Amino acid sequence: MLIDATHRKWFGGCALGLALATSVYVPYSLHAPQGPKGSSSLGLVYGSVGFAFMLFVGVLGLRKKFPVWRVGRASWWMRGHLWFGFLSFPLILFHGGFHFGGPLTRTLMWLFIFVFISGLLGAALQHFIPRIHTAQLPMETIYEQIDRVRVQLATEARQLVDETCGALEGEVSRSSERQRAAAAGAGVTANLTILFGLQIGDQASNELRQFLENEIQPYLDRAGTRASRLGNPAQARAMFQQVRVLLPPTLHPNIDDLENVCEEKRQLDQQSQLHKVLHGWLLVHVPLSYALLLLGAWHAVVALKF
Repeated sequence: MLIDATHRKWFGGCALGLALATSVYVPYSLHAPQGPKGSSSLGLVYGSVGFAFMLFVGVLGLRKKFPVWRVGRASWWMRGHLWFGFLSFPLILFHGGFHFGGPLTRTLMWLFIFVFISGLLGAALQHFIPRIHTAQLPMETIYEQIDRVRVQLATEARQLVDETCGALEGEVSRSSERQRAAAAGAGVTANLTILFGLQIGDQASNELRQFLENEIQPYLDRAGTRASRLGNPAQARAMFQQVRVLLPPTLHPNIDDLENVCEEKRQLDQQSQLHKVLHGWLLVHVPLSYALLLLGAWHAVVALKF
């Protein structure tokens, strides 16, 4: 989620709420006979409001699981998730007077700290990674379509190599026919020249096909670089430059297209990695958040009961 001008009202409202809560907490903490406590009237208010914000933040998961629920737009829920989640942390600290208390409360607070930090990390990732996508990955595609696009790239690469080898072999064949016609009766020297031209064409064609089978095809068939030399831009440029040396300039555009195919595969790999980073933090944040809500509810029951 990009943090842009649409968040100004949320930021202003949460900043105002935090300022109000702080202005009440400071004199309360200074004048409370035994210091601020969660069991005091004001402490219970802070705890109730903070936990209500936590519950609101947790409801976002249900909103995503049931998108047919027309209870506010998804973007509104995401903004509320971010800013109410941010505001709930200082309110819970005010609730306990910045004391972690007994084992249950201590566990609850450390869990809250981990959830809060992971939430800030996730907000930063969701803000910056889309910009990296736009700036560095001009060939970005839909994540679910990456495997299909990779198969298409492998097919395109094979077609380019077949076309290049066909053109190369055809050019040598036509050249040899002209040489035979022009050098009829020239003796052994002309025949050796023709044979040399055929050998050079066959060698270039064979090396290009070996390059496809040994380097390009394995690289395109598998997700990720897998320590392939083509996964390194500098090494890839050097490899393709060596291929160009073997071919006549008229066939260099085909090699350029083949190099672009490998470049697009590198961008797909980068996009896949960034996508995993962008969503991987949820594997930590979501379970910890639900555990926090359950422990928070248990803490409230125990505190009210005893």
